[in-house]
Amino acid sequence: MKFYLPLFCAAAFLTSCSGNSGTNATPAATGTSSTASVSVADLNQQFIAAWNGKDASKAASLLADDAEFLQGETHFSGKSEVTNKWITPTINTISSLKTSVVSSGTDVNTAYEAGTFSVDVLPTATETTPGTGEGNYLFLWKKGTDGSWKLSYAQLEDLPVQMKK
Repeated sequence: MKFYLPLFCAAAFLTSCSGNSGTNATPAATGTSSTASVSVADLNQQFIAAWNGKDASKAASLLADDAEFLQGETHFSGKSEVTNKWITPTINTISSLKTSVVSSGTDVNTAYEAGTFSVDVLPTATETTPGTGEGNYLFLWKKGTDGSWKLSYAQLEDLPVQMKK
């Protein structure tokens, strides 16, 4: 339960700030210019598809210039640092990223999704046994001045990787 508390608090905060009283307005716009809200599920699927496709440049292109990444004690700030310290070094060691949505919301300038995730952890030069990972996530998207949607904040709280037998 303690893993869900920060996600629910963040989700409640974001929903209260969204101006739509927690309703999920999701018109058709996806990652493109629009004066309406966006489908956060579509935005997240773009990021997940890039990740599972091992397309680091596509995943990085979805980041806002002021993106933040938080995982436990690890905190990266800015698109360059998030790309160079999270996406590039880990995209080839993690596969089959799947999410299960617990909460989401959108308005005209922000969108968030929170829930649980699972991944396959691939063998590396130092660890030859594959594993599985799971935990909680929060993705916050924001609409830029050009109308495009970018991942502004990603938080992962995960359990220790379980080695496959």
